[in-house]
Amino acid sequence: MQVIVAGAVHVAPENRDRFVAGHRQLVERARAYPGCLDLSISADPLEASRVNIFEHWESQEVLDAWRASAPSPSVRIDLEDGHMAKHEIARSGPPFD
Repeated sequence: MQVIVAGAVHVAPENRDRFVAGHRQLVERARAYPGCLDLSISADPLEASRVNIFEHWESQEVLDAWRASAPSPSVRIDLEDGHMAKHEIARSGPPFD
């Protein structure tokens, strides 16, 4: 069963771009990891403190294996707030019928 992990975290606005850049290597390696269908950590266009996070994995097993070997971000920045959720996908189809 495919898994999506999605949500947003908030950091101090002056640290947001550094936070995103500090996760670049992690994003590059995740996208090359077998079973990663997509991963993105990006600055929100409307909120200066918000970072959007989206992960799409072939299975929970692949996600667990990735997390066991994933590199740490190159920066340490405290989170001010955030909400993430994991979704187990039972069925998928075209977004617009």
